[in-house]
Amino acid sequence: MQALLFEQGVQRIVEDQTGPITYYPDIITPALAKAWFDTLLNHGDWHESSRMMYERLVGVPRLHCHYDIASSALPSVLRDALAVVKQHVDVPFNSIGLNCYRDEHDSVALHNDKLHELVPHRPIVLLSLGATRTMVIQRKKPPRLKTELELEAGSLLLMGWNAQWHYDHGIPKLRCPVGPRISVAFRVRPEKADKTW
Repeated sequence: MQALLFEQGVQRIVEDQTGPITYYPDIITPALAKAWFDTLLNHGDWHESSRMMYERLVGVPRLHCHYDIASSALPSVLRDALAVVKQHVDVPFNSIGLNCYRDEHDSVALHNDKLHELVPHRPIVLLSLGATRTMVIQRKKPPRLKTELELEAGSLLLMGWNAQWHYDHGIPKLRCPVGPRISVAFRVRPEKADKTW
């Protein structure tokens, strides 16, 4: 994996054998981050979903959509975002997943990405657009060290594949009002015959 090309403002959350997890601010300008955010918010193929929790069906507190990078339906804004990300992380991404946190009530609980849905030793890269939200990163085993990281518009978070073994991450609800945020997640998924992820 190619190293990122700049160091100013970089936060290395984890550097040892359980990581890496590294935060890179300002990989794009505020103006470009806003333009991409507006385009995706207004034209993304957003869906609501629900899941069973405590024996009842509940709504997932965020919107989501997914794009296969090889698809002709990939929006041009995501092609542009992929090109920028690949300038910094030289990985053959084939999947882009988006989550839209509409306001302070939307969230995602602490979790790790399912490793069987990822190609081993390929990182996950998150590009943040829109409002700043706090990500909680917590070690699974004692000592359960916890980091709260402010994900700002135009920033990139790199999580190594092995970090999914050792850390959970999530976006908690907030008590104060906040605007919408879009997380653009670049992954390398295993090849599947039906190409449905």
